[in-house]
Amino acid sequence: MVTPNQKRVAVLALVDEFGVSQRRACLVVGQYRSTQRREHVRSITEMGLRQRIRALAAKYPRYGYRRIHVMLLRDGYQVNRKRVQRLWRLEGLHVQRPKRRKPKIARQPIVVRGTYPNHVWAIDFQFDETADGRPVKILNVTDEFTREALATNAARRITAAGTMAVLDQIRELRGAPQFLRMDNGPEFIADTLRAWCIEQKIQANYCDPGSPWQNGRIESFNSRLRDELLTREVFDSMWEIRFMLEEHRNNYNHYRPHSALSYLTPVEYANKWWTENSVLAS
Repeated sequence: MVTPNQKRVAVLALVDEFGVSQRRACLVVGQYRSTQRREHVRSITEMGLRQRIRALAAKYPRYGYRRIHVMLLRDGYQVNRKRVQRLWRLEGLHVQRPKRRKPKIARQPIVVRGTYPNHVWAIDFQFDETADGRPVKILNVTDEFTREALATNAARRITAAGTMAVLDQIRELRGAPQFLRMDNGPEFIADTLRAWCIEQKIQANYCDPGSPWQNGRIESFNSRLRDELLTREVFDSMWEIRFMLEEHRNNYNHYRPHSALSYLTPVEYANKWWTENSVLAS
């Protein structure tokens, strides 16, 4: 049995090779002209969709087809997820999974878990370098409940006082959290930061030594930041890395769909929570 697509190809061949009209070619092949035109338009539409999928996959190589589907909907494409999955496979696209370097360890329950915005902040350091080989230290701060990236502050050196200064800037904008989760790094256990927590009535929640999974939310953020920015770029200066970190933070909060938030962005999820709870309170 000859399919409409095969007939469409035959019609195009007759028109190109023998110069006959599309009407006559359709009559010879047995193809309805409406079908011929409809399939042609569809192919153009699908071609544009596939180009957009390839462009998004190239820009966000760590995104899978589900997250790409959400981004297509935001771009105005009327397309369902199964079609995106089919085109994704036809394009040969896939997400490169990083190899796990360490064996899985049984996870212990976390004492405090964020249950509303500004309930628990998580902080951690991440390290990279500029093109000249000089080290860069990055202080990441996230809201555990909304997954918002509150800060990605880069410097050659960040002390306990510098950490406190970054946290103070966030506190002035959002208010203080109830808990601050962190590991046992020297900057975090310093008397300066402990005194600041007491002054702001913030409970310091330290992870057990050698237990990074107890700060899993920010470890996940660190991994995304590494995959989506740090390993893909070479930074010529501190100005450049600070600029690109802030650009990534803005994209992460406002544009990147988060699978754990039903594919909402962190800001959308926070706004949704505030709207729903404002209605309940009233």
